[in-house]
Amino acid sequence: MTSKTFLPKADAEKKWFVVDAQDKVLGRLATGIATILMGKNKPWYTAFLDTGDFVVVVNAGKIRLTGRKRTQKTYYSHSGYPGGLKETSAEQLLEKRPERVIRFAVRGMLPKNKLGKKMLTKLKIYAGEEHPHEAQKPELLAL
Repeated sequence: MTSKTFLPKADAEKKWFVVDAQDKVLGRLATGIATILMGKNKPWYTAFLDTGDFVVVVNAGKIRLTGRKRTQKTYYSHSGYPGGLKETSAEQLLEKRPERVIRFAVRGMLPKNKLGKKMLTKLKIYAGEEHPHEAQKPELLAL
């Protein structure tokens, strides 16, 4: 007996969701966002297709880190030159670019390939409450 596997259309209509990050724990918020970006919350999830939705995160500057992570967690970047390693604490990064803290956390939970990079482009993060995506009529999502 042969069976046929039905694949979802990769260009299926994508929804837009708004997530308020105020007083949310970083890791728990990031797992919820990564699940939606990958499309794992849908019945037609396929690992090798981009079936996920768009996510807009507001109030990224008011995210919460548990324990002593605010002072002890460090983010590293390298310029590519000898001695070009830079390290930044989570506290400094939250003051300067709070969007990056959420982006780094979500990026670590997505696939490490071209598809993961494509999924990350559907994540829009804003430090304040305002965002320019009202035309897409995003739904409020409680994580």
